[in-house]
Amino acid sequence: MAFAGKGTMSAANIGAKGRWDRFVMGLALLVLGLGLAAAMIFAGLDRWWRMALFLPFWVAALGFFQAREKT
Repeated sequence: MAFAGKGTMSAANIGAKGRWDRFVMGLALLVLGLGLAAAMIFAGLDRWWRMALFLPFWVAALGFFQAREKT
C-alpha cells in the first residue's frame, strides 16, 4: 500500500498491463479525436458539430488519468 496523504492509505487496483491498456486507449482516442477535429475543420462543418468530439476527448482523458492514478 502507498501513502496517499492526510493519514489515508491507498493501493493500486490494476497491474502494469492494465495501466498500459488504459494509456494506449487514451492515446488512441486522443489521436482519433484530433483527426476527427481536423477533418471537421477542413470539411467546413459548423462549429456545433465539433461538440460531438467531447466524448472521445473525455474518454481519452479518463484513460490517461486512470493509468496515472493506477485505478
